[in-house]
Amino acid sequence: MVGVAQSAAAGLPADWRGRLRRSLAAQPAHLPQHSAPDAQPAAVLVPIVDRPGGPTLLLTTRAGHLRQHAGQISFPGGRIEPADLSVLAAAVREAREEIGIDDRYIEPLGYLPDYVVRTGFRITPVVALISPGFTLQVDAAEVAEVFEMPLEFPYHPDNFQPTRRVLHGVEVILNDLNFEGRNVWGATAIILQALSAALRKDS
Repeated sequence: MVGVAQSAAAGLPADWRGRLRRSLAAQPAHLPQHSAPDAQPAAVLVPIVDRPGGPTLLLTTRAGHLRQHAGQISFPGGRIEPADLSVLAAAVREAREEIGIDDRYIEPLGYLPDYVVRTGFRITPVVALISPGFTLQVDAAEVAEVFEMPLEFPYHPDNFQPTRRVLHGVEVILNDLNFEGRNVWGATAIILQALSAALRKDS
């Protein structure tokens, strides 16, 4: 089931599409500071649905029984498989497998910086425009819910709230994003902050 939050795009720059095209990397940049020993390469699709009433981000809630990141808010994605021809191919494949978006609705815009998570993956986010009219086919074994968040919500830095957590015995402060009773944190929140920075780059 998809919940679409209606919101005008007044809070976004009028040229938000152009800003993303100019700000995002044309190719994945696997920089040394984003690497770690034995990190497994992974890709996520950051889908921006280009709705007439304002762009929205398509997000998922992971199924509660999964071994890693159960119940967390995430983007469609996963490990890059040997058969994947590129990072983009892996992100598109994962989106198709998890939520059933057909490739013809996906227009890649570029790449955000890699992020290494404590579970041992180096995640490369692929930002893409999604044309309205797609049909979702959700894999219930991996995804409990699909919902949409207005792109302007994470665009505003004040919507991120510092939160203290203990992860693997280490105390950290992460910036959480609370949206309609859902708590977005960890890698997903960090990717949204990077996306917001890309949108503000020409400001």
